[in-house]
Amino acid sequence: MNCRLCNTELNQVFLDLGAAPPSNSFLHPADLAGPEVFYPLKLHVCNECWLVQVEEFKRSSEIFSSEYVYFSSYSSTWLAHAKSYVERTTPRLGLDARSLVMEIASNDGYLLQYVREKGIPALGVEPSGSTAKVARAKGIETIEDFFGARLAASLVEQGRRPDLIVGNNVLAHVPDINDFVSGLGIVLAPGGLVNMEFPHLYRLVQACQFDTVYHEHFSYLSLTTVRRLFAQHGLCVFDVEELPTHGGSLRIHARRKEDPLAKHTAELERVLQVETAAGMTAPDYYQGFQDRVEAVKARLLGFLSEQRLAGKLVAGYGAAAKGNTLLNFCGVRPGQVAFVCDASPHKQGLFMPGSRIPVLPESAIRQHRPDFVLILPWNIKSEIMAQLSYMREWGGRFFSTDTMTIEP
Repeated sequence: MNCRLCNTELNQVFLDLGAAPPSNSFLHPADLAGPEVFYPLKLHVCNECWLVQVEEFKRSSEIFSSEYVYFSSYSSTWLAHAKSYVERTTPRLGLDARSLVMEIASNDGYLLQYVREKGIPALGVEPSGSTAKVARAKGIETIEDFFGARLAASLVEQGRRPDLIVGNNVLAHVPDINDFVSGLGIVLAPGGLVNMEFPHLYRLVQACQFDTVYHEHFSYLSLTTVRRLFAQHGLCVFDVEELPTHGGSLRIHARRKEDPLAKHTAELERVLQVETAAGMTAPDYYQGFQDRVEAVKARLLGFLSEQRLAGKLVAGYGAAAKGNTLLNFCGVRPGQVAFVCDASPHKQGLFMPGSRIPVLPESAIRQHRPDFVLILPWNIKSEIMAQLSYMREWGGRFFSTDTMTIEP
């Protein structure tokens, strides 16, 4: 296997989570009578450009299909994040009815709906038919396709060059990241800005967030690596923001390298220095992570065994991809976690891939009164705990999967 960024042969394994089905390949009841396909889930690190990456076993066109079940708008926390970004960014850039904002991986229109409300033309690019359909119902023009150099060139031919390109949690999902970033350089309007958000590899390692690893996340990114990637395609990453989303993310700001506004900021230099000081550009940084992950697995299984022996009922909340990674790596089955509730009707009535735990509506928590609820999407833990605060009526408590501790 060679690096998807610089084509260097990969020889160092960063993390091996065994084998698992794709994290969003939920099962219908009829599927339970048949087998599932499990793929290796192993991360490699490139000792040349320091890109951490998983091998592509299932094509992105199969993952992001019409059966894709992740809809961004079912998280109030994420909607608030998107609205805040639009409220601050559009006036700062002076965007108006003559401008164009394009979001890549626009999902169900969770962000562009706020752009459209301001009277600013909005264009979404979304390969998943299920989410694109919902976005169109909101009145958001959506191209149902994968973004890359081909689509970028087509848009330029149509005279459609965005003044602002937004990409939230898409850069990590792209198998051919060179083609993707090349497309950004092709389509961006002169004087335009690119904002990309992605989970920060530094935070993943620091907090042992191994459950953010799954097959549709092809790459795990540092600012050092992303700067190199963008520079290869004529784009200058000149500024960065640290965000709390997804356990710790970066939002990069990039312009064409010849743009006079592309001046490096002190914050960019600070984050780069944090990465260098941590050792992210040396092989030793990527050793020993497996042992930390195995310790988390032991703690979760110990907790579940203890509750089962005590006759306690354990449920889960949030049928998120990270939850599927955690449950499958730990080998958790319905006898240990009875069910998982989720707010999205697109997941209710299905079964978690691999673990085959049923996904139910939130009403199941009131009905069955579990003693503990595992919070699987720990990145929105506060939102979930507030939403399920009524569990205290019967003494129910939460178990947070990021800290592996019982929450009050």
